[in-house]
Amino acid sequence: MIRTISTPKAPAAIGPYSQAKAVSGFVFTSGQIPLDPATGTLVGEEIRAQTEQVMKNLQAVLCEAGCDFDSVVKTTCFLADIADFAAFNEVYAKYITSAPARSCFAVKALPKGALVEVECIAALEK
Repeated sequence: MIRTISTPKAPAAIGPYSQAKAVSGFVFTSGQIPLDPATGTLVGEEIRAQTEQVMKNLQAVLCEAGCDFDSVVKTTCFLADIADFAAFNEVYAKYITSAPARSCFAVKALPKGALVEVECIAALEK
């Protein structure tokens, strides 16, 4: 059975997708950008502030699914500027300490002009 994950503590989808799906013991999140869940507006003008909001949004989705950052097995991280890599890592490492597998790369542009987007896969059972 596939379960759709949705919480008002993370931004609503800005397109035809869900915040996450749970299936076969895993949660697959959609990419989170630094939107305020209440207003839908972009939070922060620099990479650290935006990464903080992204991680809070991911945390809310994972919590709604019944897991947390310790359950994450894979992340994919998108940066608008690879020069932000070190600053991004500083904030990311505060939230994700279990060293999951990860891909991180620069992209030409992100939705709403965001500087960062992160998606993850988490196990529902540790």
